[in-house]
Amino acid sequence: MRKYLRVTLASTALLVLLGAPASGQDLQRPDGWHVRFDHADATEADLEMFVAMPPGWHVTTGPAGTFWSPENTASGDFRIEMEVFLFDPGTRREAFGLFVGGQDLDGDAQEYSYFLLRNGGEYIVKRRQGADAPTLRPWTRHEAILNWADRGGDASVKNVLAIEAHGGEVALMVNGAEVARMPRSEFPVDGIFGFRVNHGLNLHVSRLEVVGHH
Repeated sequence: MRKYLRVTLASTALLVLLGAPASGQDLQRPDGWHVRFDHADATEADLEMFVAMPPGWHVTTGPAGTFWSPENTASGDFRIEMEVFLFDPGTRREAFGLFVGGQDLDGDAQEYSYFLLRNGGEYIVKRRQGADAPTLRPWTRHEAILNWADRGGDASVKNVLAIEAHGGEVALMVNGAEVARMPRSEFPVDGIFGFRVNHGLNLHVSRLEVVGHH
């Protein structure tokens, strides 16, 4: 199913994200979205913030977890992009990024493939298979990944992650540069897509969309 969730982050929105919501802005949990925490004993009370904040969604964790809408699915040949702004991570190097191929996400047999970044200019590629999370590509540095220190005078730093599936291969990209390529059999992509955020991070996901079909 082709989904469009395209939004553009304006500089005025960044000012809102720095502090309290703008006067009169009623921030609500995104309608129809699900959250699943990595640890079974974590609850919604542990999640500091997950709200619809146009353009996009603002997340402040809390425990690590996955965030998705069941309506957001992709299959066949496609390209999914996620535009994400990282706010001050302090000394933490926790990961965040995009997942695809989601199946049984609320159940014991959950599965998905994920592609994460962390401050320090590194990415990792993993699978989730029930309680297991095998690593497909270990933490690897790449010059295309922007760090908190690269923000200049801005309040946040932006990275754009993309997963492109074509035929039997999947390409993983950051800011237009391909950082990894692997067989589709190793990194299944058909299913629900969404994002992962590890603990103690403050992010704004301004765009999450299927941008092309082949």
